[in-house]
Amino acid sequence: MIFSPTKLKDAYIVEPQKLEDERGFFARTWCENEFRDRGLNPNLVQCNISFNKKKGTLRGMHLQVEPYAEAKLVRCTQGAIYDAIVDLRPDSETFKQWIAVELTAINHRALYVPEGFAHGFQTLEDNTEVFYQMSQFYAPECARGYSWNDPSFQIDWPLAISVISAKDNNLTNY
Repeated sequence: MIFSPTKLKDAYIVEPQKLEDERGFFARTWCENEFRDRGLNPNLVQCNISFNKKKGTLRGMHLQVEPYAEAKLVRCTQGAIYDAIVDLRPDSETFKQWIAVELTAINHRALYVPEGFAHGFQTLEDNTEVFYQMSQFYAPECARGYSWNDPSFQIDWPLAISVISAKDNNLTNY
């Protein structure tokens, strides 16, 4: 696997290192040892799928706080997303900074989202599926959210929003 650091401390783009031949390719997308060796949380306890019917669907910005803060490894398995994260760790030199990465079924990239980051995405195609690997079990009492259009982050979403849940559209910052 190829781990490329982002401008946000502890957040990485993870790309498979492809072994190609006439059949196509084979690649590892997860290895506990490789994550641990880089100081990333290697504990995976839950996997989730988000299926989104319409291009322009926005989900986020979500996180879980202590004692159930979670790291995520996010991959797009069908379609394409604009995946955005915000560093909300007050002691981080990248506090309140954000990045976005295009994850697609074709580029096979994943985004490693550390604990203490808010995460959200917008679909770039109809019928997009997102696969999450989580380091913690879902704990509703620790679930938090930030507005997708919070002026302190100024995330530059690429499309007009076609679908957003009432809950996500009315998130107040926690």
